[in-house]
Order: sequence, then C-alpha cells, then structure tokens
Amino acid sequence: MVLGKRLKQLREQAGVSFEEAARALEVTPLTVRRIEKAEVGLRIPYVRELLRTYGVPAAETEDFLALAREANRPGWWYKYRDVLPEWFKAYVSLESEASVIRLYEPHYVPGLLQTHDYAAALMRVGFPNESKDEIDRRVDLRLRRQELLAKPEAPAVWAIVDETVLRRPVGGREVMRAQIDRLAEALEMPKVRIQVMRFSVGAHPGAYGPFHHFRFGFSELPDIVYTENLAGSVYYDRPEDVVAYLEVLDRMSVQAEPVARTREILSELRKEL
Repeated sequence: MVLGKRLKQLREQAGVSFEEAARALEVTPLTVRRIEKAEVGLRIPYVRELLRTYGVPAAETEDFLALAREANRPGWWYKYRDVLPEWFKAYVSLESEASVIRLYEPHYVPGLLQTHDYAAALMRVGFPNESKDEIDRRVDLRLRRQELLAKPEAPAVWAIVDETVLRRPVGGREVMRAQIDRLAEALEMPKVRIQVMRFSVGAHPGAYGPFHHFRFGFSELPDIVYTENLAGSVYYDRPEDVVAYLEVLDRMSVQAEPVARTREILSELRKEL
C-alpha cells in the first residue's frame, strides 16, 4: 500500500497521466490505478518501467525495486492460508504493521490477549464441522499473532471490552479464570491498556458491534478501521469514516472504567468464578 502511494506521487510529480503510464506498460489505465491502490501485486518489470517513465534516477530505482521485492514476499501467516479466511488476510497484515491499535470488543476477549484454551473453545464453536487438526491450526495462528506484543517495535494496544466479555463463560470456569489472569498479566506490558465498559453505563455509542482502528508509522498510509460480521469484514479508510469511529472510541474511553480500575475489576470477577 505504501509503495502504491509512492508510485502515485511519483507519477503526479512527473505530470504523467494514467493513460500515459498505461501505454508505457501496454496495459489499461485501470491496471495502473489498481497498482497504485495495492489491489494487485507489484510486478517488478512493471514497476521498473513506471519508474523509468517517471524519470526516477537509476540508483533510486534500484532501492525502490528492492522494497517492491520485499513487499511481494509472503507474510509469516502464508503457511496458515488453508485456515485463514481471504477477508481476514488483510487484517493480519495491518495488525503486523500498525503502530497503534485501538479497539472495542463487546463479545469476546481480543485475539491478541486470548489464552490457548479460550481461543480453542471459541474455534470449536465457530467451526463445529472442522477436524481437531484444523482447529489446532486456527489456534496456532491466533497465538502466533500474539508474538507481536513481545517485539521491541510492538504497537500500542488500547482495548475497551464490554463487561459481557468477562462474564460470558467461554470454555468453563477454569478456562475463564486463566483468561482473566492473562488479561491481568497483559496490564504489565508497557504498551497495553485495557478498559472495561460496565453494565451500569447503559447504552453507549459503540454497542452495535466490534471494531478495530489501526494507525501506522508511514505518512503514505491512512488510518484504517476494521469491522466484521458473520459473512466477512469491511475496511474503512475514508477520513470521514475513520473520524466517526475515532470519536466513538474517545467517548467510550471516558464512559468506561479508568485503566487504573481494570486490575481491581478483574480480581473481583475472578473471585466470582
């Protein structure tokens, strides 16, 4: 996505139209648009010819091509492609590159903070017809995603979870006790913040469903909001859409219990179990 944005900037700076760029590649203008929007892979011969057309010096061209080759390499999640839904591949990629992740979860513990047994219980419910091996691979994928939090360049994660998340008995009491302990441990991480939206708040602006907001360390890459439903997902990057979700997150962060109260709430709920 970043390289596509940069190609667009180079084309515009060179004063080259979509039609002119397309003629250089012997393709349609739509293909050039799709390259710039990262809707297709970066074919190295195409990128090389576009950079030549835009008058980019040879040394800079080789640097750009090296980045394009890197971008074309499959992510670590490629080996899980048999259990990774097509609509969720973009999510894993965005999560891996984000510098800030803000989210609201009304139903379940966020994937980055789930225990093995909690994740397995969810997968068995969500995919009742799959084999044990397939369920295990889905759980492995989720746990691999969590390695992101241990990296030096880990994103800041700010999660608001509904009280329902902590009271819904996923996998039984033992599983829930271990899951609550995991959330308490996550509070020790310097870049993780967890707030609880109590029942007593009543109606609030995000109650209709889960959504996640991603921010990146690249000026070329806009903020992106992810939402999901039973059949798939939707990604929003239009500024007006993203701002609407951010405003809701800001209001909810005021309505939810302060981060300083989260450990106490977790302890109370654990005792009930």
